[in-house]
Amino acid sequence: MNASHDYQRVYVWQQPVRWFHWINALAIITLGVTGWLITHPPALMNSGEAWTSFWFGKVRFVHFASGYVLLANFLVRIYWSFAGNKYASWRNFLPLTKAQVREVWQVLKVDIMQSSDKAVHALGHNAVAYFTYAATGLLTVFQVVTGFALMAPTSQSWIPRLFTWVTPLFGSEGSVRTFHYAGMWLFVIFTFIHVYLVFYHDYVEGHGVMSSIIGGWKFMEKHKIAAQEATGISGLPTKSRKAGSRPKA
Repeated sequence: MNASHDYQRVYVWQQPVRWFHWINALAIITLGVTGWLITHPPALMNSGEAWTSFWFGKVRFVHFASGYVLLANFLVRIYWSFAGNKYASWRNFLPLTKAQVREVWQVLKVDIMQSSDKAVHALGHNAVAYFTYAATGLLTVFQVVTGFALMAPTSQSWIPRLFTWVTPLFGSEGSVRTFHYAGMWLFVIFTFIHVYLVFYHDYVEGHGVMSSIIGGWKFMEKHKIAAQEATGISGLPTKSRKAGSRPKA
């Protein structure tokens, strides 16, 4: 089979989106590990003075600090959904068009039901991915709110104190902790599925999905890019920019 040379390189993920992805990944991993230790602290026997073994306090500090990083990173991403290019736009995360809904069904047939071998090509994310990331955004808000609510009784900072109303809403601090812990496991499940699908789509479609979150570029056949432009879901970058040229951000 002759190799195809009719691919076009398109700059999809701008630097703020790529930084958000990796900072978010690091923060979630750190929160997950420290959250597990807080919930299931190992029994360590030490004959020294208590003040020399303040490791659990350090675990809580790292957990809370990572929570602040997660919140700040999330707020920057919200801003960039208005300031960034169309692949980062907030409009992609909401089912606003019939084309998006149709694409959801097409993706489910390929990725979940395995009833179709016709891959869904998207320069940005496909509709299912966008809607899934919208759900994880809501989960992030929930984790931030419940996390700061749990932090409030032992903190004098004004940010956690904003969420003192959450514990009475759930009935008790124990209930808040249970839901917060369950949210951590939802992130764990999402991470496994996310990593699997990234490898799957990169192998099957060969459009540079994995490398795009590092360099920002994706590759697609020119006629498929034109087809996406026609659907209005995604499409070409600014026409004044030549294919393969280096973007500003």
